[in-house]
Amino acid sequence: MKLENIQIPAINLFASSYLKQEKPVVDFFHYRLSDPYVFEKRLRELENRTFLRYELASCLEKYMEDFLHIPAVQRSIHKLKLPHSAVVLGGQQAGLMTGPLYTIHKIISVIRFAGLQEEKLGVPIVPVFWIAGEDHDFLEVNHLYVQKGTKMEKFSYTESVLGKKMVSDICFNKALMQKWVEEIIRQFGETEHTNGLLDLLREAIECSETITDFFRYLIARLFCHYGLLLIDSAFEPLRKLETPYFRNMILENKSITEKVLEQQSIIRQAGFSNMIELSEEAANLFLYECGERILLEYNKEKERFTGKNGEIELEIEHLLDRLKTAPQCFSNNVVTRPIMQEQLFPTLAFIAGPGEIAYWAELKQAFEFLDMKVPPILPRLNITLLERSVARDLEVLGIDVKTAIESGISSEKNQYWDTVRDDTFHDLIETTKEDLMKHYEKIKDRAHKMNLGPLSLIEKNLEFHFRQLDYLKKKTDQNLMVKHQAILQKYDRIENSLHPNGGPQERVWNLFYFMNQYGVSFIHDLMELPFTFDGTHQLVKI
Repeated sequence: MKLENIQIPAINLFASSYLKQEKPVVDFFHYRLSDPYVFEKRLRELENRTFLRYELASCLEKYMEDFLHIPAVQRSIHKLKLPHSAVVLGGQQAGLMTGPLYTIHKIISVIRFAGLQEEKLGVPIVPVFWIAGEDHDFLEVNHLYVQKGTKMEKFSYTESVLGKKMVSDICFNKALMQKWVEEIIRQFGETEHTNGLLDLLREAIECSETITDFFRYLIARLFCHYGLLLIDSAFEPLRKLETPYFRNMILENKSITEKVLEQQSIIRQAGFSNMIELSEEAANLFLYECGERILLEYNKEKERFTGKNGEIELEIEHLLDRLKTAPQCFSNNVVTRPIMQEQLFPTLAFIAGPGEIAYWAELKQAFEFLDMKVPPILPRLNITLLERSVARDLEVLGIDVKTAIESGISSEKNQYWDTVRDDTFHDLIETTKEDLMKHYEKIKDRAHKMNLGPLSLIEKNLEFHFRQLDYLKKKTDQNLMVKHQAILQKYDRIENSLHPNGGPQERVWNLFYFMNQYGVSFIHDLMELPFTFDGTHQLVKI
């Protein structure tokens, strides 16, 4: 593998401005990445705060008990207990078979940046990945994309899920999951690595009960040897640890919402759209009732908490009593999840995707109200994997890899097709249609004068001839495509690999495709690359 740094602008305008550390965007945060001493300053700020380090480390230790035999995991647990240690934190939903590549890019970012900062700062820095198991949108994580013909097609796991269950509560049928996984791998194609991957996936399925378990097992097997610690936001012992923070969020819900709304107004005035949808009644917490997450609102007139759709109604005392007896029934939303993470972990840096950067900016005043600072937000690595066969296609067609990654090559393919398509034949077809139309108008006019009755038969006859001419044009184009198939397939391979479905590779492709091609050692090879956190796009040539 070889690594090349290239300049590709972020799709998100806000994230692009943040990467450049431009005003006014940098003013929406407490720390500036352009400050060479930003992480030293952050460490000093963390030293003035108190964290339940031992309790938190014990909680993660319990969650990872079946991976404690790995020395790197043991070391990370030990580091977390030390008084001056810090963490590099990132998180994502629990996608099937690890989900899209951007999840892997985020994990690599967390591990690599923790290692770099530990070496630079001389203090223990622990990589931690937060699994958003409390999320309930199963449709966001229940599928992968596979290449079929000239397109990338969604391949969904079909077992139905009723209600708004947390992903961590969604159990799966092991036989059905095994069948689905085997079909995915079959679509990737059989290689010398296929049987080993199938063994790993079978093992993960057998050792798991829920969708989050499945995700957790695979990530742990692939990355825990690098010291990565995992925690599920829906893990019950973690919920107990979060109880005092939930209590404060309930008591201060109105102020938290007001502060976020104020910050959103400032961001809008600067010309940016808000990422978080928030009403004045938002309580920013979910309550888990009868297997469904209910978003809470605060009714000022009644001075009660209610379900957004009227499902429940509770006085604040009853909600606090519920928290004491059943903290596992409470969960965070997009506003309170970052706040909860920050209260639990001594976070040196949070690794964020482009959309996350924008919503963290909307939380600045809420953090200040709770006497905290938004941690340094570090954009995750943007990585594109370039296979050798695709690189050859780019060279043959004379296409720049930056162009292919940034905007795709559909226009280049269309230009090529325009050069080989027989426009004269198409023009002849259209001229024939026009001539037919003229003659049929004369036929209809004559038939009308002769009182031959309804003219629908004549119109249907004309439609028949038009269909036949369109069919002739289509078949001619198909024959031309077959003639030029080798070149057209190169365009399709490049597009599917580097700009699939009109977007970045990382949103569509899955890690297991690459491991099926290159083996499990593919992870190790990636981790050995000298990635840089300088805002450039990281092109990995395989």
